[in-house]
Amino acid sequence: MPRKAQSESVSDLNAAPGGAAAVDRALSLLSAFRPGDDALTLAQFAERTQLYKSTVLRLLASLEHARLIRRQEDGRYALGMEVARLHALYAASFSLDIVVLPVLRELVAATGESAAYHVRQQQGESWARLCLYRIDSPHVVRDHVRAGDLLPADRGAGARVLIAFGPEAERPVDAKERQFYEAIRAQGYCALVGDRTAELAGISAPVFHADGRLAAAVTLTMPTHRYDERYIEPVRAAARRLDGMV
Repeated sequence: MPRKAQSESVSDLNAAPGGAAAVDRALSLLSAFRPGDDALTLAQFAERTQLYKSTVLRLLASLEHARLIRRQEDGRYALGMEVARLHALYAASFSLDIVVLPVLRELVAATGESAAYHVRQQQGESWARLCLYRIDSPHVVRDHVRAGDLLPADRGAGARVLIAFGPEAERPVDAKERQFYEAIRAQGYCALVGDRTAELAGISAPVFHADGRLAAAVTLTMPTHRYDERYIEPVRAAARRLDGMV
């Protein structure tokens, strides 16, 4: 009888409801790869997944058979060619709006306020904040921004997030301003009232590419009289849902 693990594995802690435990464990091996890894040892897999080495070996055998993993001559394991094939299929069929818009719609449904997806738009030597996607609030009183509009690059919660989590070389040199952006980075979001215009409030959180680079900012905007700190967590959750998917 196999030994019972003293602590729960990564796959146990993140098990799919109604799913198969063996599949969850196999997928946890693929998820063990991190940016900069070219290959992993058996010990590294066991440490990162909290699975027994004997279990890891059996799962690796199945993944190797499916060409999702390949064993190198030095005994380490790298991602296999099937991963590249699936990535090519995904890239060919990927559409950003299919990923982003449902998340924005759910955020609007949860808060009743307008949600947008802001990205940096290069303009010569400088950059602007582009509203790439936008779902309007059902309220009559709201800010009127459309997808495709360029907004200030230095004002508003979305702009502040794009600065705080963007290239360090482009952050302000003024000590007080740097402290302001360091605080945004530390808390993981920006919530401001009256920053872009006196009548508006905004809450914004960063979205990251799989390699950790800033991708965009998810921003919720509302009239100042409807600002509610309880909206901070839904905005952060929406941004986290998009991490690594864009």
